Amino acid sequence: MEKREQLYEGKAKVIFATDNPDLLIQYFKDDATAFNGVKKGTITDKGVVNNLVAGKLMTILDAVGIPVHFVRQLNDREQLIRRVEIIPVEVVIRNVVAGSMARRLGLDEGQQLPRPILEFYYKADALDDPLVIRDHVLVFGWATEDELHWIETTCRRINDVLIAFFANIGIRLVDYKLEFGRLHGEVGKVVLADEISPDTCRLWDLTTGEKLDKDRFRRDLGGVVEAYQEVARRMGVTSKTS
Repeated sequence: MEKREQLYEGKAKVIFATDNPDLLIQYFKDDATAFNGVKKGTITDKGVVNNLVAGKLMTILDAVGIPVHFVRQLNDREQLIRRVEIIPVEVVIRNVVAGSMARRLGLDEGQQLPRPILEFYYKADALDDPLVIRDHVLVFGWATEDELHWIETTCRRINDVLIAFFANIGIRLVDYKLEFGRLHGEVGKVVLADEISPDTCRLWDLTTGEKLDKDRFRRDLGGVVEAYQEVARRMGVTSKTS
């Protein structure tokens, strides 16, 4: 597999072309951002941890029949992925009241929701990724009715798998972001894309409630590197300990 020109650089990753038009290389950076890029920093080896964690979670989901863009890990920081056209809607799955939901609704963090809530956010940095409703997604053509129904159904399947996986290693899956894309060269085929990692999830220790995710960076709690490494250690994808 030949690595070719850079196609895109985002807040956390860089995407490169390959000699296969259907495949790309995804590189994970150590750059850290919060509040839509307002707060910036660096988390040592974050890219390595996120690559390992995301690769394992994508592999688990693929094994239960959920189509993903992940093909395989290439090295500590790079993955081979299938090329997709990203659907411009982020889906946030909430199992516990936290973060922006707590602020918007005036609720205390930590309340277990009676059932998961799916929220949609329009991917537009200039607009601060606004919260939208299902009708916005359909009326503005960001996804078709069939695509959106599949995404909603798939998100709930993913949630069931990941809640159980994380609970088994002593972690409470509070909430997290998912992105989807249309597979290059396969009309009508939507797959899970982007990443699932401590950057995109809220992960709390099941016993103590300790935060093991990017909230440690957002809220200046310290121990950011150690928290990321602890998630990876519990998942069995690194030998590092916190």
